Amino acid sequence: MSVRGGSMPPPPNPTAYFPAPRITLPVGLDILRTYSGAFICLEILFGALVWILVAATRVPVPLLQGWVMFVSVTACFLSILFLGVFLFSYTHRIAVDWNQMDFLFHAATFVFYFGAFLLQAATTSLHNYRLPSNVTTLLSDQDYNISIAASIFAFATTICYGCSTALALRRWKL
Repeated sequence: MSVRGGSMPPPPNPTAYFPAPRITLPVGLDILRTYSGAFICLEILFGALVWILVAATRVPVPLLQGWVMFVSVTACFLSILFLGVFLFSYTHRIAVDWNQMDFLFHAATFVFYFGAFLLQAATTSLHNYRLPSNVTTLLSDQDYNISIAASIFAFATTICYGCSTALALRRWKL
């Protein structure tokens, strides 16, 4: 009862404000049987390899490889979180358009990872660059070989995020 003696209006219906989540990807372990689930697992695997390989080198240009490390670590953790949301069926508890969220996540990560791949490739290309004050090269042979592997895995990770983006766009818009 209100102060004036009338009855209070009923609380608003939450379903009117929060529509049911739209999702076409399966939840639980079934997500691992889809192309999207396989690509997410490859993104995590290749992203972790990029992270490990960049961390294993002597960083000649901290600005370039610092960004590569940031992107690889952040994307790896966010991909694990994203996969965990589907594995543990949290998609039914969080009212959001998961098809749109899938596309936005993978598209943004694809753009960032493509930039990180270019920066890693640019760092790798410095192998024959000689410092003016020294007779040694900027990258040792071992660092050069590790940087090549990091560039290859960064490219593979970028391709995986690109494929995930294409699959997510197809799911979201169809």
